[in-house]
Amino acid sequence: MNAKKRKTSLLAGALLAPVLAVGLPASTAHAHGWVTSPASRQDQCASGVVDCGQIRYEPQSVEGPKGLRSCSGGNAQFAELDDDGKGWHVTPVGSTYTFTWHHTARHATESWQYFLGDRMIASFTGNGARPPADVSHQVDFGGVTGRQKVLAVWNVADTGNAFYSCIDVSIGDGDGGGDGGGDGEPGACVAPSWNAGSIYTGGDTVSYGGHTWRAKWWVTGEQPGTTGEWGVWEDLGACAAG
Repeated sequence: MNAKKRKTSLLAGALLAPVLAVGLPASTAHAHGWVTSPASRQDQCASGVVDCGQIRYEPQSVEGPKGLRSCSGGNAQFAELDDDGKGWHVTPVGSTYTFTWHHTARHATESWQYFLGDRMIASFTGNGARPPADVSHQVDFGGVTGRQKVLAVWNVADTGNAFYSCIDVSIGDGDGGGDGGGDGEPGACVAPSWNAGSIYTGGDTVSYGGHTWRAKWWVTGEQPGTTGEWGVWEDLGACAAG
């Protein structure tokens, strides 16, 4: 290569570098997760309870900058999650409820937060540690009743991003759910919490909505309580009060 051609090549590379830098996507957390109990909006999409778009295949990917109050995390491809009139299943809950996150890619955690509107009703520190695959928090609704939309946020520790899940509940119409009995008193739900991404075989038991359920055969993505008497999940009854 002669001197003239070499100079032209170097100039082209210098001009192209800023363009490539601008075109690269922002750094993401490489961690993923969503609320599986009560069934969040993306969880209902994944299990087929509600007909959704792309989010059906990746309920764990609702990621956006920290500080949003958006069910979709500001992602246009997940905008259906922001539609309050879409026909989401509403979970009856007591004055408190045990919320469960399922993490498919665990990452150092700053905190988990829960909001009703713009008001934060609960916060749990992650201490910068990597969480287990499933994490549960007992959330007190602070005397609020009726149908509400809870926004749950998982803030990762070493990026500016968070993961978002919206959950539709009817407060005062149910029990404490998860691993708790009525009004959040400890109960006997000893089976692991159900999650839409797991595979279960006949005889496996899970906790969901304050009940214990047993799979009759191989299943994945079918939400307990939605398959009917002849469906895959057998209701073994409410978890006993502690």
